Amino acid sequence: MQFIDEATITVAAGHGGDGIVAWRREKYVPKGGPAGGDGGRGGDVVLLADPELGTLVDFRFKKQFGAESGKAGGQNNKAGPAGKEMLIRVPVGTLVTRTEVDAEGNKLHARLFADLSTAGERVRVARGGRGGQGNQHFATAARQAPRFAEKGAPGEHCELRLELKLLADAGVIGLPNAGKSTLLSVVSAARPKIADYPFTTLEPQLGVVRVAEFESFVMVDVPGLIEGAHEGAGLGDRFLRHVERTRVLVHLIAGDKPLHDVLADKETIETELRAWNAALLDRPIILVITKLDLPDARATFEALRDDLPGLRGISAATGEGVRELVYAVWETIRATPLPAIVQPEPAQIELTANEPFAIEIEDGVYVVSGERVERLAQMTDFDNDEALVRFEQILAKMGVDKKLRELGVHAGDTVRIAGVEFDYS
Repeated sequence: MQFIDEATITVAAGHGGDGIVAWRREKYVPKGGPAGGDGGRGGDVVLLADPELGTLVDFRFKKQFGAESGKAGGQNNKAGPAGKEMLIRVPVGTLVTRTEVDAEGNKLHARLFADLSTAGERVRVARGGRGGQGNQHFATAARQAPRFAEKGAPGEHCELRLELKLLADAGVIGLPNAGKSTLLSVVSAARPKIADYPFTTLEPQLGVVRVAEFESFVMVDVPGLIEGAHEGAGLGDRFLRHVERTRVLVHLIAGDKPLHDVLADKETIETELRAWNAALLDRPIILVITKLDLPDARATFEALRDDLPGLRGISAATGEGVRELVYAVWETIRATPLPAIVQPEPAQIELTANEPFAIEIEDGVYVVSGERVERLAQMTDFDNDEALVRFEQILAKMGVDKKLRELGVHAGDTVRIAGVEFDYS
């Protein structure tokens, strides 16, 4: 399966069902009153963290998702069925950034919305629209036979950017051909590609490392980093994010080089980590010289072990030092708390002083905006005279009509609300 760790999709919740105009039709009940049922609520769009998924490849070709709309109401005050929710499964460890999209398709503000870091976690990313009310709700002493009903409200529509950050306890980092894939293949059942040329590993590899019968940890092998990786050189900018959740980093350095090259390799990786996320250098880092089965590597290890406290040496070919390294990683994991989980910022709600709406003049058109007034327009049947009268009455009570007059509106001028235009009268 191809490894995909980023995807952008659009989701649309279901529209609410329309309320209907209906009347009581019962034997021996003369002059039956209004009995139009309400429309059902539109279905929500929900993301579910599924532990059986390990990649976002499902979103490579399918990028649009929509929930079912609610059904229209029925006679005899029967409400219409609600729409079914759309459940979208994503891997555990997925960050969700949500960009709101208005009715015209314009992108509004984006914000980090959720961090699905727990298996089975659910989050609603788009709310279904409310069902419209049937004519039963609009009967009054003066209007005993209302011949209009509400339309269903539209569901929310948004764009989601999904970013997968693998959940692993230990991350193996280093330059290409440092022995990362070989180590993972020796200590776990993972079988990454191994060869004697750089960038053999083209995607992160996960492996479960068994320490004892009931003790194990997850290790991730990150594709080789090179100088400039944080800026996109090589593959680093795509995969550095996968070590952000690890508790401990295992930094492998190939020892079959001159001493000054080994130290330069160490500095290169630390510089890239610092440039990507300086907090990574605050995590426990176990420095390891690899390829001890080669004389040059052993000489390098002996020369550095006094200057670099905690330095370890291994040979994946012979197994020397590998088991000791596994125990050291395990003890470090047990002593290190989980990294902080990303907490999405709460939505910023802007409150206007005593005015639930705003009016702007664009090219001679009076544009009225505001959540309540826009929803009212979306749920009004403008082809129905009685519904139009109710719409105008509510606008007058809200103060929209008064504000329009203060701005100099005249009969015949165009007013736009939620994409609906009409002449002011």
